[in-house]
Amino acid sequence: MALLPKSFNAAEIEPGSSFQPIPPGKYAVVITDSEMLPTKDKKGEYLKLTFKVVQGEYTGRYIWLNLNLINQSAQTVEIAERELSAICHAVDVLAPEDTVELHGIPMGAKVKVTPAKGQYEASNSIGGFFPISEYEPE
Repeated sequence: MALLPKSFNAAEIEPGSSFQPIPPGKYAVVITDSEMLPTKDKKGEYLKLTFKVVQGEYTGRYIWLNLNLINQSAQTVEIAERELSAICHAVDVLAPEDTVELHGIPMGAKVKVTPAKGQYEASNSIGGFFPISEYEPE
């Protein structure tokens, strides 16, 4: 049981709704959060990045990207390192010691929609990064 901090009346507040993915396209984004987490099998680690859309109709929406930087598969690590390199080039921070150095710097992102499959709803993914100077709203 949890006592609410104030009187709450749901009739006075618009209910939240589930988020639909934003349409595919190019968006201006910034990294707002990053953390290294263990993989499900505990044999590796991935970098979880949180991106926030900062311009246009979908300002304030979030997109997440996981980069498997420590993995038994060399190919998986190579793909993750290439994506991290693209992010670093997009924000012009080529040798970060900490991912916080990538936070808050605008960049462009090519956003895709991953269709619903099985128990998972449709979601957004990012298919590339580019410098904000190359961003043009669609």
